[in-house]
Amino acid sequence: MQLIDLEDRVKTSANLLSAMLLCGFGGLGALHAAPVSQAPAPVISTSPAQNGAVIVRLAASTPGATIYYTVDGSAPSTSSQIYHAPFLVASNLTVKAIAAVSGSTGSVASQSFALNIPSGTLVWSDEFSNSTGVNAAPNPQVWTYDTGNSGFGNHELENYCEWGSNAAPCSAASPSAFVGADGSLHIASQRTSSGAYTSARLKTQGLFSFQYGRFEMRARVPEAQGFWPAGWLMGNNIATVGWPACGEMDVLERVNAAKSPDWNEGSVHGIGFTGNDGLGTVVNFPSGQTAAGWHIYGMIWSKGTVAYYIDDPAHPYVTYTTADMKKLRGAEWPFDAGQSSFILLNLAIGGDWPGAPNASTPFPVEMLVDYVRVYTN
Repeated sequence: MQLIDLEDRVKTSANLLSAMLLCGFGGLGALHAAPVSQAPAPVISTSPAQNGAVIVRLAASTPGATIYYTVDGSAPSTSSQIYHAPFLVASNLTVKAIAAVSGSTGSVASQSFALNIPSGTLVWSDEFSNSTGVNAAPNPQVWTYDTGNSGFGNHELENYCEWGSNAAPCSAASPSAFVGADGSLHIASQRTSSGAYTSARLKTQGLFSFQYGRFEMRARVPEAQGFWPAGWLMGNNIATVGWPACGEMDVLERVNAAKSPDWNEGSVHGIGFTGNDGLGTVVNFPSGQTAAGWHIYGMIWSKGTVAYYIDDPAHPYVTYTTADMKKLRGAEWPFDAGQSSFILLNLAIGGDWPGAPNASTPFPVEMLVDYVRVYTN
């Protein structure tokens, strides 16, 4: 073994220290590193809704930036809600937003709204108007679709089809979703020659959303073994936190054939209250009425409360509140976290709740929706 004298050791140690300072530990290189770039403030834009309300859109100038925002006037941070879709503003509030790239945030964009819209004012709707005389596509600026036959977590049997699809078993000649000349949205289900079931699930995800207000849909639904019609809402943040953390509000939901008395169920779901552990209430229709007739299915959503009604908003049949969380172990109320929710309308076939259709189940059938509306509280 060759020995190294003391002078060589000193020189070697000095060289190693210099290299570590310049390369491994930053040293002078850190002093001259380029500053971290910050994304410019997002752009806040609006378009008119109805009766003074507006639709707010947020846009980032930097590709790939994530926008965080608040609607209560507080300073936004990377812990705030992430922007996923345009949202309705129908009250007096302040929107503040920042853009973030690689964890670095820029300046805050802010816009205040003093709309002073009276309670009970219609501020957004789709009336499904159609003066063409022929079946038309649902408004593509409002509605998009879930498609396919993945079972959607409930072992459902249908193939969901979008407007214009010819991907088997869907058929553009026999659409599963269309606005008829009668001024109603038709969600049509058929059993094809191959034995497949077609239907549609429309949603406003990514196109329109709202937080708080009175939501209504006027609808009539088919009733037979295996039918599962629904009108419901989910939080925009499903894209980032998933279900059920995003929150789910079921306004219209029932299964199978009509009963006497007939019924509808209004439910809410979130972390700690799903499935059989969820919060759901069955309401019976008055004697002689069924869900196969026209009814208004409504929800009144305010901070800390979600209430449901049939036909008469002055008389909700159930009101859920944050106090209900105390009865459920590990439950978290998701409806006041700052996110808006989007609307879903669908007719499922089969699944864990109703079971499969049988020989008594008629096809084709339709779920009809006259309108969907949002009013101020």
